Amino acid sequence: MTLLAMSSGLVFGAKTQVEQVHPLCWWAGMQNPEFQLLLHGTGIREMEVELKDADHVTITEVVRQESPNYLILYLNTREAKPQTFNIVLTPRKGTKGLKKTTVQYELKARQQVDRKTFDASDVVYLLMPDRFASGSDLKTTVTNMKEKAFAPTEDFGRHGGDLAGMEQHLDYLADLGITAIWPTPLLVNDMPKESYHGYAITDFYQIDPRIGSNEDYRHFIAEAHKRGIKIIKDIVFNHCGSENFLFTDMPQPDWFNFDGKYVQSSYRTGAVGDIHAAVNDRRLTIDGWFVPAMPDLNQRNRLVCDYLIQASLWWIEWAGIDGIRQDTYPYNDFDAMVKWCNRVEQEYPGFNIVGEVWINNNVGVSYWQKDSKLCAPRNTQLKTVMDFPLMALLNSVVDEETDEWNTGLARLYEYLSQDVVYADPLHLLTFLDNHDTDRFQKNDEMAQDTTRYKQALTMLLTLRGIPQLYYGDEIGMAANKGKGDGALRQNFPGGWKDDKNNAFTKEGRTDLQNWYFNFTRNLLQWRKQNRTVQFGNLTHFHVRGGVYVYARQLDGQIVTVIINGTNKAQTLDLAPYAEVLPKAEAVNVLTKRKVQLGAQMQLKKREVRVLDFSL
Repeated sequence: MTLLAMSSGLVFGAKTQVEQVHPLCWWAGMQNPEFQLLLHGTGIREMEVELKDADHVTITEVVRQESPNYLILYLNTREAKPQTFNIVLTPRKGTKGLKKTTVQYELKARQQVDRKTFDASDVVYLLMPDRFASGSDLKTTVTNMKEKAFAPTEDFGRHGGDLAGMEQHLDYLADLGITAIWPTPLLVNDMPKESYHGYAITDFYQIDPRIGSNEDYRHFIAEAHKRGIKIIKDIVFNHCGSENFLFTDMPQPDWFNFDGKYVQSSYRTGAVGDIHAAVNDRRLTIDGWFVPAMPDLNQRNRLVCDYLIQASLWWIEWAGIDGIRQDTYPYNDFDAMVKWCNRVEQEYPGFNIVGEVWINNNVGVSYWQKDSKLCAPRNTQLKTVMDFPLMALLNSVVDEETDEWNTGLARLYEYLSQDVVYADPLHLLTFLDNHDTDRFQKNDEMAQDTTRYKQALTMLLTLRGIPQLYYGDEIGMAANKGKGDGALRQNFPGGWKDDKNNAFTKEGRTDLQNWYFNFTRNLLQWRKQNRTVQFGNLTHFHVRGGVYVYARQLDGQIVTVIINGTNKAQTLDLAPYAEVLPKAEAVNVLTKRKVQLGAQMQLKKREVRVLDFSL
């Protein structure tokens, strides 16, 4: 009996086995009272179905597919209370080899969870579970997976990080000042190789047993909540793993794009919003597959769309997650994703979703944000998008000598002056790097230059949006894509019991790592308490003499940031900035010292000052 069967309370008849029941359970009192119940098992298409001991639960539709191993039911629960009822499968007359089977199914009471969701008050910490920390011996007890071996020295092997390791370091993250954690996907990836990254999902309802269990995940979330940390679940609708039962035993070929046959995606996401795009170019973007091992799901099939939507709702309700990050957003069907966003909003008003929109210009990114004028009359309903153009700028302008028009911080000024294209700049996820890009520190030599990080992190945490760090940024971890993604996603030092250095502790960190940690912690802890820098209006000034000045303003409070983008000392005339310098004294957050303001300010080369006038 599978884990799914055990979770669903199956009662088997001879020669008939229902192997999957999705969702594992459901809830009475949902705003939309109808839900899809997918049953998968040998020959069950030929069964008649009825409900027993069901109080105000009715079958509104039975859908049979080409595969003989599926029954898909739509159930109405409009007047239903929490209960357990029986789904009785009876062979049709004349059917041989099958016997009556009963599936027990539970409607639970909805949780009363205060879902505050994530927003610009948060700093998100992205981590890859397999590479963050190992806190148990799961790697020695899980043997029924296609990729059985753990290979901690191989870039593309499993290293053994898990939920227990993540939970054991929640205090570290809370002390750092993190308020939200985004782990890359935790669901089962029962693939024969490279299963460590989690993006080839083979079961949408189970945590990968090498990482932990569903209950372990729920416990991890509860422990995070005790520390004031929110959890964002990484979800993938565009594709699944080729070992997913939905692909190995397709209900019908139209569950997958190109009828389940591999056709390479063009990766040209700009084609979706391009008014000049050829029909075939657009189709190759949306329907093409990333790789053969990741079959591309067809969300235009309403059965597929409902299945995916319900999987996301299930995790929100069952586990109490606080937000969702949706992978490869523009590759999905536009209308299906609108339906999903609306359904999540219907059940969980205000719930935040961030979509990965990897487009390298602000016009292209802004198209995907809720209420975008560029997308009108259509509306994606997607509240938050990822600001990849800002990431590229923050990685490059700190290495350039700033002039007043074309280089360095002048380019950042020009980019931010175009924020009119965004419907809501506060709902941009901003970052220096992530699991798919070079680290901000591309090599050890670059990591020695702490000024780069000081400037970039300060801007990340004081400009508009929802800032996200990548695990290890706070200790200066360095890597690039030159050796591939596996090498880019290295272990956090101290996450494994045999590690020589433990960067989770002050004593285990080098002097350089402690500098990174202390600088990051100082800014994060300050930002966590400062609503002005979280939600304040952004006012900025054009670059003068290589110096960029901007401020955040809210309810009469002002935080002003001054950055010298040149490799020489500057004397800054403060008169042009009077509107964001309300007092003659402020605290420089970076040094925690008071600063007296006169007519001019002397700045060292590449100096950064964060002036908080409320302290």
